[in-house]
Parts: sequence; structure tokens; C-alpha cells
Amino acid sequence: MAFVYDKEAYDMSLFEAEDMSAEDIQVKRQKRKKQEEENRQLELDMIKRRKKISFSLIGLVTIVMIALIIAGQAQLTELNQMIANENKNLEEKQSLYIQTQMKLESKYSSDIVEEKAQAELGMSRADSYQKEYISLEDGDKAEAAESGGSNIFESIANAISDLWS
Repeated sequence: MAFVYDKEAYDMSLFEAEDMSAEDIQVKRQKRKKQEEENRQLELDMIKRRKKISFSLIGLVTIVMIALIIAGQAQLTELNQMIANENKNLEEKQSLYIQTQMKLESKYSSDIVEEKAQAELGMSRADSYQKEYISLEDGDKAEAAESGGSNIFESIANAISDLWS
């Protein structure tokens, strides 16, 4: 009869039978050693399997992380390329704007406006005899404009009073 307690096996049959021969005891000890060796081998195999599984998981996680890093770098490169293209597009638009602004300024410069005013409209620069200077003896003055703003009721009342007078 064998009892198992905390991975230790006790073969009580070795103590029960006194009539067993030394060879039988030796055979039983060998069987027990063989079984203990098999148990150790099974435990080692389990440990090896656990290590293989843990290394496989670590490898898988590492591969996934590397794949994520590569994908992130690819997206970053793509975004950088898009930014570069948009900057180039912006520079082209700014150049076109500057060219258009220069054309506009050259079309409406003061010399061109003066030439058109003289040629098409018959205008000329003001001469000194056309200019009149005034001086104020009392200094600067300010006149308040008459307020013509009255409401509609006052206007109607004034109109009726004008009729009676």
C-alpha cells in the first residue's frame, strides 16, 4: 500500500512483509526509483513545455511590437510626405499670389492712373492759380450742423400749425 503526501511516496509494503526476500526488496526499490525518475522526467518535461510556451509568447509579443513600430514608422513617413507635398503646394500658391499682386500693382500704379486721367478724361494736375489758400483769423472753428431730426409726431404738429397760421 502506497501513500502520497507532498510529492513524497512512502511504500508501506516494504515494512509489512517480513518474509520478502532481499531480491524482492531490491526490485521494489528499483521500481520505486524508476517511478521517481519518471516523475522527475515528467516534471522536467512540464517545465520545458512551460519555458517553450513562455518563450513563444515573449517572441510573439516582440514580433507584434516590432510590427507595430514598423507600421507606425510607415504612417509617419507617409504623413511627412503629405506635409512636404502640401508645403510645396503652399509655396506655389504664395508665388502665384505674389505674381498676381505684382501685376495688379503694375496695372494700377500712380503713373498709369495719371496717364489714363490725362489721355482718356482730359484731366491735368492742378496749377498754382487753381489753388486757393484761406486763413482763419480767429483760429480753428467748428460749426455744429443743424439738427433736422425730429420725430414724425412733431412734423405732423408743425404741418397742422402751419395750416392755421
